[in-house]
Amino acid sequence: MKYMVTGATGHLGTLVMDALLGMVDPKEIAVSVRTVEKAQSHLEKGVDVRQGDFDEPEMLVHTFKDIERLLIISTDGDNATRIRQHAHAIEAAKKAGVKFIVYTSVANADQSKLFLAEVHQKSEEAIINSGIDYTILRNNWYLENEVSSVQGVLAGAPWVTSAKDGKVGWALREDYALAAATVLVAREKHNNMIYELSGTLHTQDEISKEVGKVLGKTIEVLQVDDQTYEEIMLKAGVPESFMPLLLGIQEGFRNHELEVISNDFEKIIGRKPVPLETAVQHLVKMAQS
Repeated sequence: MKYMVTGATGHLGTLVMDALLGMVDPKEIAVSVRTVEKAQSHLEKGVDVRQGDFDEPEMLVHTFKDIERLLIISTDGDNATRIRQHAHAIEAAKKAGVKFIVYTSVANADQSKLFLAEVHQKSEEAIINSGIDYTILRNNWYLENEVSSVQGVLAGAPWVTSAKDGKVGWALREDYALAAATVLVAREKHNNMIYELSGTLHTQDEISKEVGKVLGKTIEVLQVDDQTYEEIMLKAGVPESFMPLLLGIQEGFRNHELEVISNDFEKIIGRKPVPLETAVQHLVKMAQS
């Protein structure tokens, strides 16, 4: 058996590797990375480190050679780039004879109006149409994405949002990573399944209250419109190029695109995600480091 994790030096990929190394022999694991030098820690553990570039489809066929089970962690970038890169990876997997793909998608991907949903709609469709067995993990939202809000609070700023009462199924990356590694190893239990991986739903106000409990202070929540949100972020030093992304996220929250109730985490990892009260402690430590 040979498993492969793409993007294995990224935030999620590193945690997937931590989980996977606790489940199978390192000799059974390969990683695909753009820069081999960045994967030195994996190499030292006995993992097969291979160079893979999602913009070089022929290279990927070689990268995926002899791989039976492949975790494709969705890439970063604009929608067109991500769609193209994922298509390259899926086609290369088919040519290389990969038998099983696990893919990290987004909540309610087939119906969502979230700005990045198109990437996952087309990627899910490509995987299903490839004829390769699969499991699709529709990851809701990483709690760690809120670290900048906590850092702002630590600097004396209010918690700024335009999400209103929109709820999100935040969970720690560690839980999403454990789910991905578990499915990769336990294919037989999850073959050709689509899972909605969501934590308990919470609003921005509720998250900020939990952060306040950890910090021992009351946090002011500033609910604003998108224009004001953009102005505040720009004044705080956020690059203008980041604003479409941040505004798209706030819009998705506000429009309830991530309000997915699901117990699929329990079906895979045998428990609910780490409770918000505990997870927020991790978030605050991240912001303070």
